[in-house]
Amino acid sequence: MANVLKHEKQEEIRALGRLGWSLRRIEEATGVRRETIARYLRWSGIGVRPPRGHKLGEAKAASPVATDPGTASKPASEVTTDLERPGGQGCIRVASSCEPYRERITAALELGRNAVAIWQDLVDEHGFTGRYGSVKRYVRKLRGSAVSLAHPTIVTAPGEEAQVDYGEGPMVRDPTRGKYRRTRLFALTLGWSRKAVWLLSWKSSSRIWCELHEEAFRRLGGLPRVVVLDNLKEGVLTPDIYDPTLNPLYRDMLAYYGVVALPARVGHPDRKGKVESSIGYAQKTPIKGRRFESLEEAQAHLDHWTERWADHRIHGTTKRQVAVMLAEERPHLGALPAEPFRYYQYGKRTVHLDGCIEVEAAYYGAPPGWIGREVLVQWDAVHVRMLDPENGALLREHRKRPRGWRQVHPSDLPERTPTGTLKLLARAMAAGTAIGKVCEEIHGRREEAGVRRILGVLSLVKKHGAASVESACQCALEVGVPDYRFVKKWLARHPSAPISLRQVDPLIRELTQYRDLVSKLTSATESS
Repeated sequence: MANVLKHEKQEEIRALGRLGWSLRRIEEATGVRRETIARYLRWSGIGVRPPRGHKLGEAKAASPVATDPGTASKPASEVTTDLERPGGQGCIRVASSCEPYRERITAALELGRNAVAIWQDLVDEHGFTGRYGSVKRYVRKLRGSAVSLAHPTIVTAPGEEAQVDYGEGPMVRDPTRGKYRRTRLFALTLGWSRKAVWLLSWKSSSRIWCELHEEAFRRLGGLPRVVVLDNLKEGVLTPDIYDPTLNPLYRDMLAYYGVVALPARVGHPDRKGKVESSIGYAQKTPIKGRRFESLEEAQAHLDHWTERWADHRIHGTTKRQVAVMLAEERPHLGALPAEPFRYYQYGKRTVHLDGCIEVEAAYYGAPPGWIGREVLVQWDAVHVRMLDPENGALLREHRKRPRGWRQVHPSDLPERTPTGTLKLLARAMAAGTAIGKVCEEIHGRREEAGVRRILGVLSLVKKHGAASVESACQCALEVGVPDYRFVKKWLARHPSAPISLRQVDPLIRELTQYRDLVSKLTSATESS
């Protein structure tokens, strides 16, 4: 571990400190020593919660022993005979209400469904009127019972924590191949009320992982303060006990919503045992042994089961109804922002010798001194941002341009015209007055591709002769379109014809339409 914590870890410590967590609790969650945590909190001006004093209480006095023979004592437990004991010889056996559904229950057990799922199916599909207890006893009699091990329960405040994870979803028919395919089951579970949101998807990526979080937040109607997740690549790029590196898209999405990410330690799934339990509950109850023809049908079935059964169950740990606890927890959740998060793509690029990087076949200028070095790049439909890989500082931000275009910040352009460009302008002026003026107009627009267009005009002089190119450039100046494309098209159609504005009209129309299209694209990009 380095002497200085990473920026993400520092922000995580500050965020947990603002939530009022104690030093000991932050140490258990992040793996950083309390002395280091207190130092970073003091540097940031965040108050450090003092440790609570532990006072040794007096030992509880032992219960007095009664020595007086006259003291009343607790009566001995009554003894029942075999005729009175349930299951004895004199007990009257009553047939179970599940006996008429024996074949269906046996078939469901062969598919791996549990007693809760079997009872819910009998109620929904066959009008079963018995209670869950009778189905549980009947299933236990058919396959026996298993003893579950006890695990410690992590207690959190309302609205404080949510846990997220992936699991295996049901088999759904793939619309492209026509075969059944395993889906992915995303689960977000609130730590206090145990309210869970289950969503299905075909595949996973950084953006899909973030969009599932957003959909879960919208369904809950609020935001938790902390999200506990596993070390999967969609959320954590580099797992580490002390300094995990978060996925930048996931990190920025949570920062936009004001939520702190808290990755669990590697090999410690008990830290997010609530979402693990909710995934197992969904896998064993609503989707076990079922197949669906479309993803929408599977999600609708899961949503119906959630609303009909999961939200109205009595949770085994809290001993309360989940829907009632959610109603009490919802006021403690954070407010959702007015607009959703704007997603972007990200990657690494190397600055080329011309000082630009390439993004989707367009070129964007980097600051001076970055040639040959790597930069982090984020881009969407509107902007392209270059970031410093060391500290994430913004280097340059450009408007998104079409393919083949170049965009350089005005401050990055050279103050003096290079000697090579001056020589090219001198050659153009020597070839003809109109040729020189057209090349100066091209250079005056300060375009990155201007030098190549000047070279193109000089190549036309070599191909068609100075006289023909001079006539074409003079015509371009008269009609107000001093551009290399105009000169090239005019020479391609009239290599040796005299100047005629009537003949040039179609060329002007074509170039005007082209420039109108480019201006519309540029204005639409800037307005968005």
